[in-house]
Amino acid sequence: MNQWSGFFRRHQGQIKEEVKKEARINGTKAAVKKSWKEWTVDPSSDVYFNWLKVMVFPVLYNWVIIIFRTCFMDMEYNYLPVWLTLDYLSDLLYVVDVIIKFNTGFLEHGIMVQERSRLNRRYLHTSEFFFDALSLLPTDLLYLWLGIHCPMVRINRFLRIPRLFEAFDRMETRTSYPNSFRLCKLMLYTFVLIHWNSCGYFALSRTIGFGVDPWVYPNITDPDFASELRQYIYSFWISTLVFTTVGDTPVPEREEEYLFMIADLLIAVLVFASIVGNVGNVITNLNNADNAFFPNHELVKSYMKTHRVNKDLQTRVNGWYQHLHINKKMTRENEILQLLPDRLRAEVAVSVHMGTLSKVTIFQNCEMSLLEELVLKLKPQVYSPREYVCKKGDIGHEMYIIKEGKLAVVADDGVTEFAVLGEGNFFGEISILNIKGNKSGNRRTANIRSIGHSDLFCLSKEDLKGVLTEFPDAKRILEEKGRQILMKMGILDESMVGVEEKKELTVSRLNEIEGKLDSLQTKLARLLAELESNTYKLRIRLEQLENETSEWELPKVEHEKDGEDDGEGEVKGDRVEGESGKKVGKKEDEPGPSKGE
Repeated sequence: MNQWSGFFRRHQGQIKEEVKKEARINGTKAAVKKSWKEWTVDPSSDVYFNWLKVMVFPVLYNWVIIIFRTCFMDMEYNYLPVWLTLDYLSDLLYVVDVIIKFNTGFLEHGIMVQERSRLNRRYLHTSEFFFDALSLLPTDLLYLWLGIHCPMVRINRFLRIPRLFEAFDRMETRTSYPNSFRLCKLMLYTFVLIHWNSCGYFALSRTIGFGVDPWVYPNITDPDFASELRQYIYSFWISTLVFTTVGDTPVPEREEEYLFMIADLLIAVLVFASIVGNVGNVITNLNNADNAFFPNHELVKSYMKTHRVNKDLQTRVNGWYQHLHINKKMTRENEILQLLPDRLRAEVAVSVHMGTLSKVTIFQNCEMSLLEELVLKLKPQVYSPREYVCKKGDIGHEMYIIKEGKLAVVADDGVTEFAVLGEGNFFGEISILNIKGNKSGNRRTANIRSIGHSDLFCLSKEDLKGVLTEFPDAKRILEEKGRQILMKMGILDESMVGVEEKKELTVSRLNEIEGKLDSLQTKLARLLAELESNTYKLRIRLEQLENETSEWELPKVEHEKDGEDDGEGEVKGDRVEGESGKKVGKKEDEPGPSKGE
């Protein structure tokens, strides 16, 4: 019983393992299927670039071989299986190229679009898809009507030529030798043009008749001109003579020959002008590249010759230029990289110079961001043998880092050597750090002379100060290291440290007060300006109100005057009546004369 139960358990376990295995396989298939549906090609990736390089071959094949097979029929008949194989292989690559274009992403607002429906819709609505579809039309079916030896039915394959131009443009931007690539591309275009012309020449010779005159191809019954290779090479040679206008070409005798030569000579003028122009551009670009990398030697030589500089100094200058060119030393790195974005320029400079900067002991414990900032400020300089970099007592405005070469610390006599500085050493930092208590101030404390040709990095005082303002911790570390060096040299006056600190504190407070006074004056000037503006606006408003109120009071005053006139009339009437009544009453009250009188 136990055996049967164990058997069933093992059987169930095997079933579960098979189920899990099948689930994993199905999951893998689903993931692969899903990833295949989401597959897109980045047009800036190496995969897309490599595919463009592959597409160069089928496009060039169709442009070279179709016309070749049409005109040189012997090659068509003898190698037909090879041509058909290559034809349909190129067609297969054309189909794959269309599939890749359907899955090629594009940028929208700086983000790569990978949605399949949008990619398909975008490609379908472009003229590129229209020409790609035309290039894939099955025109080979015309073989059934015209015969298998009619390769011109595949002429629609020429429409894929934009892919060739795109591939060449990408190669030119990626190659390290763009000028050489331009020359090779020009030679390829010239070869294709001469190839087409040689095919046309041979076809016209067949139409007129081989050997009927000196201009056409010689009679193929001649064993020297019967081979297929000789036919092509001779035609190519004639076309090369015509296009380069070099050597004697056969004189045409028929109208067809004259027309063909006229067309060739017109094309030759354009070809010659194109070749000369492109070669001139390449030479100009090479000169511009040299001028960008190295200073212009011709201008300096002309200047020295004009001002009659002594021969010894001219020899030294010419030797310096010769050293730059022979050893590819560049002194204008910042100008060369100035077109790059700041971050990208910093990364390039770090990759080139960080190895040298990290060897400098004074910067070894500093932050990486500080080193990246300093790398952008470094300026390369090249010194000739026995040339002084700095002399004792000179005012120091920069520090130096030795990239390559050896320099000697010499005495005032220029003979005695105290020490030899090599790669990674630095000097001149004391004069630009403004260390408190430095007895020498900002003056050089030693004579530094180049033993041979030396490559140095120069860091100016202003650049270092601008960088250290953003990194106070690094500034404190550098000052401490510089203070230790001054103590070893015995030129650090510690008693002056407090005095200088007080001076700096006083100066900083004065600067702060001046800043506050400037801000107060600015605020006061702003308030005065606002007050004057408000006063002017208020005066204008009052004048407007006075004008409006004066118009309102005029009718009221006239009405009051009329009323006063009426009242005065009534009063006058009442007074007259009163006076007349009084007079009457007075007359009545007067006693009359008595009778006795």
